[in-house]
Amino acid sequence: MTGHLLMYVDSGAPMTDYPDLDAKTKEFYAAAMSALSDSNVPYLVGGAYAYACYTGIKRHTKDLDLFLRARHLDAALEILDAAGYETEVTYPHWLAKVHDGDASVDLIFASGNGLWNVDDTWFDRSDDYEVFDVDVRVCPAEEIVLMKAFIMERERFDGADVAHLLRDVATRLDWDHLLRTFGPHWRVLYGHLILFGYIYPSRRRVIPPRIMRAFARRLEREAQETFEDDVCRGTLLSRAQYLDDVENRGFQDAREWPMGSMTESEIEDWTAAINDDE
Repeated sequence: MTGHLLMYVDSGAPMTDYPDLDAKTKEFYAAAMSALSDSNVPYLVGGAYAYACYTGIKRHTKDLDLFLRARHLDAALEILDAAGYETEVTYPHWLAKVHDGDASVDLIFASGNGLWNVDDTWFDRSDDYEVFDVDVRVCPAEEIVLMKAFIMERERFDGADVAHLLRDVATRLDWDHLLRTFGPHWRVLYGHLILFGYIYPSRRRVIPPRIMRAFARRLEREAQETFEDDVCRGTLLSRAQYLDDVENRGFQDAREWPMGSMTESEIEDWTAAINDDE
């Protein structure tokens, strides 16, 4: 086992036992993962099931999230299509889906806001686990924090998930790696850390003091600087709630090339689907 962090939470029942999930869906999830494993297509389990591995909080969402490198997407779709499932590339810049009736598996290779891609470091730092009786590797906790920290939609805010992850694994996180993954978007992480200290005042010290001091110094330095361009980074947090800024108020969309990695057409498609996804 090469995992660096995974904490097995003693919650009474096995972490992969989801009694509210119907047997047909469980079989689909297990079969999809086994098909990829048997064909040597590398993937990581993420989403609610990885979150449960680290926190012990179980919940069934509408799908199973599997993370893979973009270069393996075509092979994964071909294998799952041959297994008899309906497949589609839903959003070419980050997501494909596999369907079996009402159940689905998300194949995720990047973020919807264009900030990150699944790369080798995710796999190098992943953890061994068993999900639905299949031996798998689970996304590193640091990458789960990264993914959830930027989800601040009107209908979905993952701040509580970030707080629960910090509650349970903060003392075992690779904080230097976490800082590198956030890079210039460090204020997003800092905001979650400040909220964590408010939510769990008795647990504030699980966040390394050096991290909070470093962020405070960065904030002080930035207070002396000016930023001339009218840029809205809110679109990195919510694809819906800052459209007025970029469509009507003259702000540059931080997602769009060359400031971000998304093309104008990708942003248009991602925006057009808001009502359908909600």
